[in-house]
Formats: sequence, C-alpha cells, structure tokens
Amino acid sequence: MLNLHVRPALNRILNPIASALVRVGITPDAVTILGTLGVVVGATAFYPRGALFGGTVFITGFIFTDLIDGAMARARGTSGKWGAFLDSTLDRVGDGAIFGSLLWWYAAGGNEHVLAGLALFCLVGGTVISYAKARAEGLGMTCDVGLAERAERLLAILITTGLSGLGVPYVAAIGLWGLGIATAITIVQRFVAVHRQAVAAATEPVLGVQQ
Repeated sequence: MLNLHVRPALNRILNPIASALVRVGITPDAVTILGTLGVVVGATAFYPRGALFGGTVFITGFIFTDLIDGAMARARGTSGKWGAFLDSTLDRVGDGAIFGSLLWWYAAGGNEHVLAGLALFCLVGGTVISYAKARAEGLGMTCDVGLAERAERLLAILITTGLSGLGVPYVAAIGLWGLGIATAITIVQRFVAVHRQAVAAATEPVLGVQQ
C-alpha cells in the first residue's frame, strides 16, 4: 500500500540523486549490493548486542538504496530482468539479517522468548509473502494484494525496534504482535487472490469448443 502513495513522492526526491550517481559511473547493481551489505552488517553487528536504536539508525541509512538503485536503472535505461532478480533476491537477504538478528537478541540477551518466536514467524511469513507473489507471477497470475507488503513490514519493525532501543515500554511487543498478525492476514489475502484466479481460469470455456 505504501508503494502506491509514498514512492511517487520519494522518487521526486531520489531521482536527482540517482542521476548524479549515474553520471559519476556508479552502477545500480553496485548500489544494490552495497545497500544489502550495509543492512546485514548493521543488523548483525548491533541487534544481537541489544543496540536496537543504533542498529536501526545504521540500517535505515542503507534501506534507501532499495529506492535509489531502481531510480538509477531507470536513469540509465537499463531496467531489466537481471536487476529485478538481484534486487528481489538481496531483499530476502536483508530481511533475513534484520529479523534473524532480532530473533537472536530476544532469544538470548533480551530473554524474551515470545518476542523471539514472533520475530521467527515474521521472518518466515515475510518469505512466504514474497514467494507467493513470485510463484503466482511465474504461473501467469497477479499477487499484489496484501495488508503488509515489504515496505510496510520494514517500516513497522524498524520504527518499533528503534523506539524500543530508546526505552519506550512495550513498543517492541506491540510492533511484533501487530506485524505478526498483519503478516498472517497478508498470507491469507494472497492465497485467496491466487485461488480465485486459478478457479476462474479453470472454469473459462476453451476457445473453439462449442458450449
């Protein structure tokens, strides 16, 4: 949902930055890889030690590369299948680092086993959401529905984790419970959407067959 409303405004801000990076010879793939490395380093270096606010600030600085690399590809006129594959695949790596590192902290140093379980559910659920879309598109269907797409999931976990690092009580639990519920709803929404399309396709009359 955020992609529809926020991306156009962000693109107006990021497009000049992307054009400047292209002019100095930086490639979109390099930005994608650098952004993922930054997220992985920030998550694994900060979160397992309980440095939730510092880790969130560090990670947020690299999250914006997910927007800049696409703008750079458009500026170069090189948007294509390889860039889409690389971006989507490395997104899974970054998400895994964030939720995996939070799981590590809550299970060990944070001693919050329920929150650790929720972090694990959000990690697996986010992977299912992304796979459902990819698989549906591979079968010729669409699967763009959902309460909590990647942008919403990242925004929710980073904001609540950062506030938790500042000492705001209960915000981590509220964030993870809310995200877990939204993730479950999104999975159901995508299953329903694909099921409807599959049933409709199966009941369509075959061309050339008289009814």
